[in-house]
Amino acid sequence: MENLSYDIIINAPKQKIWDVLWTPETYSEWTKYFNPKSISIMKSDWQVGGKTYFTNTEGEGMVSTIDSLEKPDQIVFKHLGMVDKEGNEDTQSKEVMEWNGSFEKYFLISLDDGTVKLQAEVQAESEWKDHMNEGFTKGLQIVKDLAESN
Repeated sequence: MENLSYDIIINAPKQKIWDVLWTPETYSEWTKYFNPKSISIMKSDWQVGGKTYFTNTEGEGMVSTIDSLEKPDQIVFKHLGMVDKEGNEDTQSKEVMEWNGSFEKYFLISLDDGTVKLQAEVQAESEWKDHMNEGFTKGLQIVKDLAESN
């Protein structure tokens, strides 16, 4: 498992950046590079220890929990397993156990010049590194563009 880190400087208030990250319409926009063939959807109860689902339009994807939350400064997701389109969760298979418990973290850090550094960190298997690099590099640029627009 590799720890990958990405950051971008954004000239917008933290709350606006937070809203771009997690509002359903803009979430689907900035995450499109992770799965260009389908829209990405995030559904969460926004509770530490609760359930968060990262899925495609068919309902397939990952089930996670929020490990830490301080709006609009940071959120840490802990990935638990996979979910299929019938809503069945797999948190125990051999394949899932290889990455179960991995983290995905987002930090919004105020800088002295009034800008905000958005930092994303993810733990991923090495075969997913190029996929994550493309998704986060292109995706965070969209977050920046959306947050800096009026």
